Amino acid sequence: MSKQAVATHRTTVHTAAGARGLTSAEVAQRVSEGKVNENADIKTRSIPRIFRDNICTLFNLVNVILAVAIFWTGSYRNLVFLAIILCNVVIGIFQEVRSKLTIDRLSVITSTKAHVIRDGELQDIPLGEIVLDDVVELGRGDQVPSDCEVVSGRCSANESLLTGESDLVAKKTGDRLMSGSFVSAGSCRARVTAVGADNYATKINNAAKVFRRARSDIMDSLNKIIRIVTVLLFPIGALLVAKEMTLGGGTLQTAILHTSAALVGMIPQGLILLTSAVLAVSVIRLAQHKVLVQELYCVETLARVDVVCLDKTGTITTGEMDVDEVIPFKGVSYDDALHALVALDEATDDENETAKALHAYVKDLEEPSGVPAAIIGTARIVPFSSEHKYSGVCFGSEAGNYAIGAAEFVLKGCPALAEAQDTIVRLAGVRRVLVLAQVEDFDEEDEIIGEAMPLAFVFIKDRIRSTAKQTLEYFHEQNVRINIISGDAVETVSNIAQSVGVPDADRCVDMSAVGDEDIERVARECRVFGRVSPAQKRELVEALQKQGHTVAMTGDGVNDVLALHMADCSVAMGSGSDAARSVANLVLLDDDFASMPKVVAEGRRSINNLQRSGSLFLVKTIFSAVMSVLFIAIVAYNYPFMTIQLTLIDCFTIGLPSFVLALEPNHDLVRGEFLHNVVNKAVPGAICIVAAVLISVVYSFVMGLSQEQFSTLCVILTCVSGVNLVIRLSIPFNPIRVGLLVVILAGLILGIFVFGPVFLLTPFSFEMVIVTIILGVMITVLFNLLFNGAIRREKRYLASFGK
Repeated sequence: MSKQAVATHRTTVHTAAGARGLTSAEVAQRVSEGKVNENADIKTRSIPRIFRDNICTLFNLVNVILAVAIFWTGSYRNLVFLAIILCNVVIGIFQEVRSKLTIDRLSVITSTKAHVIRDGELQDIPLGEIVLDDVVELGRGDQVPSDCEVVSGRCSANESLLTGESDLVAKKTGDRLMSGSFVSAGSCRARVTAVGADNYATKINNAAKVFRRARSDIMDSLNKIIRIVTVLLFPIGALLVAKEMTLGGGTLQTAILHTSAALVGMIPQGLILLTSAVLAVSVIRLAQHKVLVQELYCVETLARVDVVCLDKTGTITTGEMDVDEVIPFKGVSYDDALHALVALDEATDDENETAKALHAYVKDLEEPSGVPAAIIGTARIVPFSSEHKYSGVCFGSEAGNYAIGAAEFVLKGCPALAEAQDTIVRLAGVRRVLVLAQVEDFDEEDEIIGEAMPLAFVFIKDRIRSTAKQTLEYFHEQNVRINIISGDAVETVSNIAQSVGVPDADRCVDMSAVGDEDIERVARECRVFGRVSPAQKRELVEALQKQGHTVAMTGDGVNDVLALHMADCSVAMGSGSDAARSVANLVLLDDDFASMPKVVAEGRRSINNLQRSGSLFLVKTIFSAVMSVLFIAIVAYNYPFMTIQLTLIDCFTIGLPSFVLALEPNHDLVRGEFLHNVVNKAVPGAICIVAAVLISVVYSFVMGLSQEQFSTLCVILTCVSGVNLVIRLSIPFNPIRVGLLVVILAGLILGIFVFGPVFLLTPFSFEMVIVTIILGVMITVLFNLLFNGAIRREKRYLASFGK
């Protein structure tokens, strides 16, 4: 008889108590009382609001005001900076809309219909029409649509996605079924005990749908710069306009053009765009390694992670199991043990990984079926239960009755238990050990009757990923702490962790014995956590964050969703639950944790290069702010730059080199704060430009140069300082960097001497050329002295962060 026939034979006949269900009048009453399973998911921000939040910002308002003022003057060429603002808005909207759509897809419940008994008849209704006390009929493969209680029948529920426990859980009358779990064997009828927001699945959904921006040092730094600059813009702008119109002899139009150039220079629009572009390139590169990035800034976060919390299954192990060895108990022949194992396997159809391993082992044996099919057809199956920790089968007196499971449960009260436990301690290692025993019978509560006779030990081992040890070694070398979190027995998890080289794997704890008051202590002291509940996973992540760690969390089930949502960077497996994939920042599409070093390396490349390129942008922000203040007091000349002139400087000393340098390989450790690192290297260039402008003021005043000649001199000396910074950031040189310098110099020469009128530059006399060369050499010497000092300060600063 096939296993399908066996399952059919075991189907329980439902009692009349659970057959009637509610009447139409009772359903109508509950609907009127609001006791209906309406969609209680929290709502994420609407797309129109995302558009509004990204467009209506103080940053954009300032730029629009400047653009309107420039447009009024009729100098349209000075509006080029708006292209960068537009790109920033588009990228911001795109990323948030994509995140919203991903979060909206989050659902623990994937079924759309429920089978309910109403007026004594079976009906199919949408999930949203289920009411409190409805009686639902559940069979093999059905997902439990709402929290309920079994009223008739018996089944085995797969709650692995909710609890992390891989074994099926037997359910009988009076037991609770959690929404989101699946019926894997048997059938039952159950009364709905919770609807809407009270459902277990809905609570997980809503906790995971709370919008959280990724923790990003770069984003925080940029926002801090923008806030400071925005506060300074209006008073500085007003004073500059007033000064030019009263003391500088300019018109309102020229005052607006010079002031807008000063204010636009203070805003690091290009750095924001560069950050988005570099991270977008990282997303594309990671996609080539089958890594789906769902949150742009998580690439940066993962590069800064110092604690990785791993679920054993799916990372260290594949989630599959194999029977490693079968050792007969003393006095039992190997053939007798196999006979019992084959008979038990053929009579059951469990789908958990342990059962699959046993089935694969039996299938490879040369011995055929252990008992006749006719006897199998009359077998009584005892499904696995988390309470009993064993499963069994009864064939009657002719073929025997068998149980297989944990020794302390199968052999409970038997003299052989002590001997069995000694053997398990001696031989188990990283393997799980089941005891196969012959029993007299099982009672109505599936308890073993009488004394069990042990037949064999069945050693089962998890399949270890071939890349697990190498991947974990990589994280250890990078000073990233590894925590193993699992729902399995702590001894098993600790042994497996030690076998793949997890540091301090002996510092382990059974979380089932840990109270809330001890969470922070064990999070600090331990490295392996067994018997961890879904709530404790989240609490462990929170405790590590409170201790100052940046935490990455991996998971694949609904039981991991809350911890994934709380982590600074969350990683889900591609074959995991829809809920886990929806809430994760990263999804490993090939389920291979070995991809993680590539993700970390890509993050480091992006962040280190952004820190280097960011210095170029902040040079302009710093010198624009300082000179804006200075030229309020300098009467002889007005602010030296027009917006179109800053565009020339930006293009060849900031924009082009920043994009090239930001996309080069760079796998160094990310240390220090982003803002500190970029400002340290930007200050020498800013000081040199301010010094060059002040010298130009004195020279121009003495020589009687016009405002146009003064502006041209300042543009050239600013370009000299910018090129010096690019040269220092390009060391050590390679062909790409040499080619970059050639392009930069060629572009500046063409822009200044060939297309000068386009950028409002005026030709120089021979004497002015000589003076410009002398000042350029002086600026170069000063810059290198200041930059060398910045490098020394940086080394001392980074040394405080350790290796």
